[in-house]
Amino acid sequence: MDTKADPSAIPSGRGKAVDEAAQVAGLGDRHGRGWGPRNTAGVAIASSMRFERICHDYGKGAVLDDVSVAVEAGEVLCLLGPSGSGKTTLLRIAAGIDMPVSGTVWIDRKRVAGDGVFVPPEKRGVGLVFQDYALFPHLTIEQNVRFGLTGVERNTAREQARHMLSRVGMEEYANAWPHQLSGGEQQRVALARALAPRPGILLMDEPFSGLDSRLRDSVREGTLGLLRETRATAIIVTHDPEEALRVGDRIALMRDGCLVQHGTGEELFYSPVNLFAASFFTELNRFATRVVGGRVETPLGGFEAPGLSEGARATVCVRLPDIVVEPWSAKGEGLAGRIAGRRFVGIAELLELFVEGYEEPVRARARAGTLPPGISDVRVRVGAGAQMVFPG
Repeated sequence: MDTKADPSAIPSGRGKAVDEAAQVAGLGDRHGRGWGPRNTAGVAIASSMRFERICHDYGKGAVLDDVSVAVEAGEVLCLLGPSGSGKTTLLRIAAGIDMPVSGTVWIDRKRVAGDGVFVPPEKRGVGLVFQDYALFPHLTIEQNVRFGLTGVERNTAREQARHMLSRVGMEEYANAWPHQLSGGEQQRVALARALAPRPGILLMDEPFSGLDSRLRDSVREGTLGLLRETRATAIIVTHDPEEALRVGDRIALMRDGCLVQHGTGEELFYSPVNLFAASFFTELNRFATRVVGGRVETPLGGFEAPGLSEGARATVCVRLPDIVVEPWSAKGEGLAGRIAGRRFVGIAELLELFVEGYEEPVRARARAGTLPPGISDVRVRVGAGAQMVFPG
């Protein structure tokens, strides 16, 4: 049966084991379909965007408080943070859906919001991909993609829509309806619709959060590849730090409406500005202490405390993988410890340890197979330079 002629013949998208295996292998979605040929999507004229001292509220306290951040042309910026941090509000202000209470938004060198200026969404040259994809249920897939191609001759619009659907591997579903597609397929269509008009900036609000973990990886990598190919500027909202590290050229970490830190993934992960930034990306062991003689003492040893005054309170943090756990040796380096619990989690083991002189367990993460089964007595030490010392 010709699926193009009869949309009812299109598969429902409920995957089978063989399709999931293809997806995990990176061959496509859970139907085994790929993302179409590379270097065929067309190139957008990327724009930059800059937020200057943005403040906003909905009448119940500040949602955004003096936020300044920029995304360069062709760059992918991830707005990262917990729920209620102001990420989506900043995206809505970027799109022109909301007007900031104060502050200025620039696209390239043009002011689009602030100082009495407000450019509506349809004149900003931005594309939008919402969390629920927002496909029109009464329009076919092709008609959904053509929706944003206003002012384009009908045949040209149809050709552009088909071309973009082909690039995301969905051309054979042009005559289908949104309800006949799986979540991953709907995400592809939403992406095709947003990119078809060649926007200077693409705005995406948690676009992968509704997908299961296996499908999320496949769709996310395909989306990132398409963004690179079209050279579009993108701002992506996410609450998932791993996702931000994987897709963002730069990350803007937010909390309670404020910008905490802005930089590359490496900068935020290895040089967090405070305890919140450090703990957002990974689990930590935390030790409360005070500065004595320019150093801080913890159950895992003493460390330098640069920049902190004598007698000041401090929190010393160590990531779980940065704690080295080795079989006991009387001549080894580190502290004597005992394994109180261990749990296999795939390529790693999560360990709970007790060290001499400390009543609380210390957590560590070791590569699976590095510690013999049944071992109890171990040596524990912190990897060189792995500790982080924060005030308070």
